[in-house]
This record gives sequence, C-alpha cells and structure tokens, in this order.
Amino acid sequence: MDKPATRARQALTSKTRRAWRPAAWLAALAWMALPSLHAATMDPAVLPQVQGATFEVVILKPVKDPLSYEKPLPFDQLPYQQRTDKYYSVGTAFAIGDNRYVTAGHVLSLGIDSLMGEPALRDAAGHVYAIDKVTRYSLHEDFVEFTLKDPPKVTPLALNTQPALNEVVYAVGNALGTGIVIRDGLYTSQTPEEQDGRWKWLRFSAAASPGNSGGPLLDKDGKVIGIVVMKSPDENLNYALPIDRVLNAPANLASIDTRESYQLDVIEDKHTGPFKAQFPLPKSFAEFSATYQKLHNADVDQKLHDLLAENAATMFPNGQGASRLLHVNSDLNAFPTLLHRNSNGNWVSAKANENKAVLPHNGYIGRAAVGQQVMFHLRKPDDVTSKQLYGDSKLFMDLVLKGAPMQRRVGSEAIKITSLGAPSLQRNFTDNYQRRWQIREWPMAYDNELVIAFLLPVPDGYAAMVRLTSNRSEHEDIADMQALANFVDVSYSGTLAQWKEFLANTELLPSVLSDIAIRFNYGDDFKYQSKRLGFAYTPSLQKIDADSQLVLGMSYFEDHGKTVWDVSKVEVKSNLDNAEHVMVNRHVAPSDDLDDSFRNRWGKIVHRSHPDDGVPYSENDMTYIGTVGGTQVSAESKPEVLYTAFYGVDGPRPEDAMKGKLNLLLEKLQVNEH
Repeated sequence: MDKPATRARQALTSKTRRAWRPAAWLAALAWMALPSLHAATMDPAVLPQVQGATFEVVILKPVKDPLSYEKPLPFDQLPYQQRTDKYYSVGTAFAIGDNRYVTAGHVLSLGIDSLMGEPALRDAAGHVYAIDKVTRYSLHEDFVEFTLKDPPKVTPLALNTQPALNEVVYAVGNALGTGIVIRDGLYTSQTPEEQDGRWKWLRFSAAASPGNSGGPLLDKDGKVIGIVVMKSPDENLNYALPIDRVLNAPANLASIDTRESYQLDVIEDKHTGPFKAQFPLPKSFAEFSATYQKLHNADVDQKLHDLLAENAATMFPNGQGASRLLHVNSDLNAFPTLLHRNSNGNWVSAKANENKAVLPHNGYIGRAAVGQQVMFHLRKPDDVTSKQLYGDSKLFMDLVLKGAPMQRRVGSEAIKITSLGAPSLQRNFTDNYQRRWQIREWPMAYDNELVIAFLLPVPDGYAAMVRLTSNRSEHEDIADMQALANFVDVSYSGTLAQWKEFLANTELLPSVLSDIAIRFNYGDDFKYQSKRLGFAYTPSLQKIDADSQLVLGMSYFEDHGKTVWDVSKVEVKSNLDNAEHVMVNRHVAPSDDLDDSFRNRWGKIVHRSHPDDGVPYSENDMTYIGTVGGTQVSAESKPEVLYTAFYGVDGPRPEDAMKGKLNLLLEKLQVNEH
C-alpha cells in the first residue's frame, strides 16, 4: 500500500498549525541522507548483537477503506516491499535491558489516538511483537521506555553515559522502511535543549534516513550513547538524546513538561504557556494513549480559554473597528467568511476570493481558504431536497468532492476520491448567536487524518467550515471551530421554493428565524413580519413565484445593550436573473467613536436627502427610487433606528411609474423599532 498521502490537502488547504507541538514537529522533520564524514567499520564481533537488539517500529495499515475512488488504486506502481507489507514502518527501537526497550517519544506518539493500529516492534526476521506496558515517558526529552508481550530473547545493548567528543559514532536505524542499517560519523558537539537548557543534545554527523528516529547512537565500541531524535534544519548534523537522560528518569512515571502556543484564526495574538503534567506508569499502550490524550485535550481547552480571556477587552464585539461593523448593513453575501482582527488591530469582515465549480441541476460549490479552514457555500442541485441534504451527510460530502476534488497519491498517480462514505461522527452544535450547526467527521485512515466539517443549513443548501487534520487533533480542532463559529459572517439566500423547504426544517433554523414570519403565495402575495419590521406586497409591485429570490442580509448589531445577529437588510428579487427587486434596509444612529462618514450618511437619512428623497434616479443601467419608511421623524427627535425602502428595476422608467411602485411598497411597510 502507499505511504500516507498528502495530495488531499490540495483541495482542503490549511495553514500552519496554531500550536508548536514538539512531538508533531519532530515527527514531521524531513530526514535527508548525509555523506559520511569519517569512514569507519564497526567491530564484526559486535555487529550481530547490535542487529539483534535493534527493531523497526511498525503500525498496522488500515484493513478497510471506506473511501471510493474514480478507478482502482494502482498499487502495482509501488515497490514490492511497500505494497505487500501489512505495516507502515515508522521508526526504530532498541533493547537496553531484559524486556526493556526505548525509542523516541514522537515515534510511539504516532499511535496515540490513531486511526491505525497500535505501534509494535518487528525484528529482521519479520516477527512482530506487541507492546505490553509503557514504563517511562518524557514528552520534553522525547523518549519512551516500554516492555513487550512475549518478548524475543535478545542481548541488550551496552550503554555508555560519558561519550568522548570527536570520536567515531554509528547511527543505527530503519532506513526508509527497508530494514536496519548502520552508518558512521563523528560525535561532534553538544547543544542545550531549546526550552530551558536543562540538558544538552548530542550532535553527530552520521547519516540518517526517514525511520531512523528512535534508533541507537553507538560509540566506536558499539555501546549506546544516545537515542536518535531529529535532524538540524539548517546544517548537516543530527541530534540524539543522551542515554543517561533515560536511565536517570523517574521509573514508572510519564512526564509532560513543555511549552506550547495556541492561536485562534480571528486574531493574531497567541497564548503561550506550559503543558505540564505527570501520570503514573506502567500502563498498556491503550491506557497510556487515552491518559495522554485526555491531558492534552484539557490543556488545549485551557489555552483556548486563556487566549480568549487575555483578549476579552478587544474581542469582537469589543475592540478597535468593532463599532464600525456593528453599524454597517449586510452586503447580502451568501458566502461565509470570518470576522477577524487585522494586522492594524481593526475588526473587519474581509470577503474571501471565492472559487466556484458547477454542479448538475443548477447547483454549485463555492470555496475559499480562510485561515486554517476552507469555507464552502453549497448551492444544492435542484433534484436534491433540503430534507435529503440535511439528513444525509454522505450526500453533502459527495457533492463537495465533485466541485472541490481530493486526491490520493499512489506512486506517480493522483487518484480522485469520489466519496468519503458515511461520517463517523454526527452531532449538533449551537453557537453564541443561536445558529445551529451540524458537526460531521470523515476518517481517512490510510493517512491517519480526519475531515471535520461544521455545516450551517441555509435556504439554498449549506454554508460550511471544513478542516483536514490528524485524528489526534480532533478535540482541538472541534473546540477551535466551535469558537470560530461565533465569528462567521453570512447571509441567508434562496429562491422562494428553497425557502419553503428550508423553513420546514424547524429544528435546524437559527433562533432569530423563530421571531420572523415569512409567508408567500405564488402569484398572489408576499409577507415579511418580524418584531422589528413588517412589509407586504402583491404582483402589482413585482412578480412572486417559486423562482423569486429572497435574501435576508444578516448582521451583528447592538440591541438594548446586547450584541445580536439579526436581519439588517431584506431583498426580494422577482427572480434570480431579473434585476427588478425591492429592498428594506435597517440604519442605526452612529455612536460617538465613528468617523464623519457615518454621521453624514445618517444625517442624510434623517433629512430624507438623496437617495432617500422619493425621487427616481439612474445608476448602472438601473432606475431606483427610495425613501425613509415608517412614521415621519425629524432631526430634533433623535431617532436611534430608521429603515429605508427601495425599489429598483433595469432600464429607464417613467417617474410616475416609479413613484407608484414605491407607494405600493410603502402601503404595508410597518417599522416597529425607532
């Protein structure tokens, strides 16, 4: 089978992870073969012992694959050993005592909360040995000690805790998954560990390859001086943990002591703090994995809490620029994006560069990378009902894959994935503004990854946030996306036929729609009624049929001292292709911190100046007419909220006809807030 693929990321792109995780970082370092700086040969008498005491660390490949592909996967393109091996070879381990084995911590961490099997050891003859108990562990020092079930009879490697600089050393490890090899070099220097300088790494020039992590670094006599853990990113030297760090570590204890950073996509600030914990050992690998993951998840939750608390005074709806956002109307954009604080410290709603792909039966997929997630707008095909879409998450992802393909690389080919199958997790989530999201997950076990989707039902389909992540980061990503849901900026758009279906799914509607009545009869009348606003009209104003387009422009604004997410603009078009439309806009008196442009605009509305003076005007081949609706007010009355009502149609139109249309709109316009 193929190596864990990375091509799927081409469709679901994500930025660099927000937290620096040493284990993940070490695992991701690209080992590159280096030329040997000193030709040397290990004593032939020692060689059999070294080979017998050194093992591959392997993880069982997934047996079942729920994914579907455009054609059979061409495994025949892979090297024989790779396609026939039931295991992924991920690192190296070695014996330092009677049923006492060690490897790099990040090697075994690949099995923590994994979609694959548990890590195991494999000897040169192909025998696989399951891990029995984890007996020592240090995240900071990056090592783990463990025992095996039914261990083989091997002679442990001798140890040397005081190696001499500038002498020959041998790096022993699993080279590219093809077995254990030995390569020579020099022990060149020491360097303090990065976090606190509490101890020093051994640096050496012996060559290393993918899979060397966790293998022994030997002196000229074949004694272990360290555990190979990583490669320097900017020079031809590799790093090893001194073996005495393992020998002197507390027995039967797992130690976590590192510093990690957490960042939320909507702000540039980070929260950096310790991830520090201990728990008793020995434990089975499953128990070790569960305990570690529980502690890690709790640490993630705390860091997210701390980040939000540290920025509470400047988090939307507070902070620079937030007042501006609370005073602007919706732009009626049905594509979701995130409110965020830009590099100048201002809260903005910058629209993403949406890429669209056509789906059958008038559907389409719009997508754009926004931070660590891809934002989607799915306009469902006409032959798919809202009930079908919202009730069948496999259908949603199958449609996404048509417009935003994912691929699995096998050998030299990238094979299109046509279905992820049924989701492995389905639950609902309600954000702070009472919008109801559907959370869905799809495992991609061949790559130990998850697709996580937050789906927000909208009249014409879904607005969505989607991430591609590791199974181990599932809790963190869901917590992150739940926090981000409170910053989503999106409007609700669809044909009247789509709205009719959508409104029938009452359990999925945002709570704001429970206070809004939308009633219509094709060819007869249209009515909109909320606690803020009501209006109605008949076909004498404009056509009302199944293809008429209704957009509720949603905005964040203040209501009696509380920030709400509600309708700030209503637009109804006679149909999607026709420019004729009516629109009612909500306007708020500017607060003192806003610039003169807001006060000038508000003053014009209060005084019914152009374009709110009831006089037709032309703009961009359209004719418009609008005025301030509701009860007549004066500047002296100092209103807090005003509504403007507009009618627009393409081409030039007589003034009397336009005024007649505006009167038809105003006849049943009722403003309930001032």
